[in-house]
Amino acid sequence: MNREKLIGNLLLLFTSIIWGSAFVAQRVGMDFVDPFTFNGARFALSALVLIPVMVIMRSRNGKNRQIEQAQEKETSKAEIAEQKKFMIRAGMICGSILFCGSTLQQFGLVFTTAGKAGFITALYILLVPIFSLVIKHRPGLKCWIGVAFGATGLYLLCITESFTIAPGDLIVLVGAGFWALHLLVIDSFLPRISDAIKLSFLQFAVCAVFSLIAAVIFEEISMKGLMQAAIPILYAGVLSGGVGFTLQIVGQRHTNPTVASLLLSMEAVFGAVFGFLILREIMTQRELMGCVLMFCAIIISQLPDKKKPECIS
Repeated sequence: MNREKLIGNLLLLFTSIIWGSAFVAQRVGMDFVDPFTFNGARFALSALVLIPVMVIMRSRNGKNRQIEQAQEKETSKAEIAEQKKFMIRAGMICGSILFCGSTLQQFGLVFTTAGKAGFITALYILLVPIFSLVIKHRPGLKCWIGVAFGATGLYLLCITESFTIAPGDLIVLVGAGFWALHLLVIDSFLPRISDAIKLSFLQFAVCAVFSLIAAVIFEEISMKGLMQAAIPILYAGVLSGGVGFTLQIVGQRHTNPTVASLLLSMEAVFGAVFGFLILREIMTQRELMGCVLMFCAIIISQLPDKKKPECIS
């Protein structure tokens, strides 16, 4: 393994640690503020953190600016305007889906543990190939084996002997569906978008605005509560949002896509680990077995195929 690939893998592993531990921050934040308020503050910070990142990236690409300017002269004003409209439209759509997914996840964390929320949310990796059937993509055998493992793991983790599911687990599970939809929508937009960081900034900003509007309507925003939840909000907003996203972009440039997806899927494991270490969350043997099966499902669905890719992720 060369030095660049090693650094890329370490950055992605660090990203999964940040994202996994963010479930703990989100869970703790609910002790002081309501879900819409938390997400509004969190994603506003995430958008703000990406502003200097966009400036730095633009300055590093300054050498190519003359080429871009020459290309812009050849491009009509109508085409430039259409590109800007497409970017804004993509940001609005992605931000709206992000708002739905993050809201459900945050409400679910009021009623469930950080560890369980991490594993249930990670099921979006398995939901993507199922949703892709709608757009006529046929998942391969490995994906369906992963789905079978994931469904069994979900049963052990969340379904009781009386065949009921806790409200918090169900809310997070529905949220995982929106995370899968979010990934598919971004995947469809990226071929027509040259600046992924700008798209992320727009979706964070849209999600923050929607969350803050909902907070004003449905919740009582308390400055005291915001101050008490300052550390969880800062962690989720700055580290999980801004820093985590940036590290993901840098890391994925220097490593294999399959390795990248496997390293990022460790987010669920770290969510459970930090939930145990910080919040003293303890799972039963049945729940732990469910987590093991769900993680195996994620690994199986990400395994490469020498002939053709079998799983969209």
